[in-house]
Amino acid sequence: MRLRNITGSREAIAESPYVVQEALQPECPGTWSKMFGNENPIHIEIGMGKGKFIHTMAREHPGINYVGIEKYSSVLLRALQKMEKEELPNLKFLRMDAEDIVKVFGPGEVDRIYLNFSDPWPKDRHAKRRLPSRQFLERYGQILKQDGQLEFKTDNRELFDFAVEELEPAGWTAQVITYDLHHDEDLMQGNVMTEYEEKFSALGNPIYKYVISAGNQARSKRAFDFT
Repeated sequence: MRLRNITGSREAIAESPYVVQEALQPECPGTWSKMFGNENPIHIEIGMGKGKFIHTMAREHPGINYVGIEKYSSVLLRALQKMEKEELPNLKFLRMDAEDIVKVFGPGEVDRIYLNFSDPWPKDRHAKRRLPSRQFLERYGQILKQDGQLEFKTDNRELFDFAVEELEPAGWTAQVITYDLHHDEDLMQGNVMTEYEEKFSALGNPIYKYVISAGNQARSKRAFDFT
């Protein structure tokens, strides 16, 4: 079901106290701790969809501040509905294009980034639009702390292969790479599934995941069969 054109979604977002409105976004860099009222770590999910993952994470980890980022108003609306049913003080939302991520977070302000089941943009000419592309990795490197991490999950093998190939030219090193997340007991500890993850894993599709660190500091800790 496509959710990009629900009547009234933009108006609902504009009135929501859970959303950092576009007019205030230029003031955000360096002020997120002040907005949350504490110095807790900041984790962001880019392309959060309907918000199941980030809402669950915020509930389970009250000592971490979460920011969910979504481009489409009608999809973000679903996340707001979850917040209306269960308000969480450590969760805020942004409606924005991920290309502008460095305009809303300051250097080294983010501790962790989550990319979950991102749009694969399958045409070659659109490669730079893929969220795990080297172009986006450069942006992430600006806002992550020196020891910050990025976690990426997908069921799309072609996108995952592309993402892994982008790491070296972008100057990143994988800490963890798995081609079958749900059969790895260690990595499944604490794993929170998105709506897509539940759907695709129920169909028997393997889920791919990597964890990478900002800068050139990380060294490979684990490696799995790439076949």
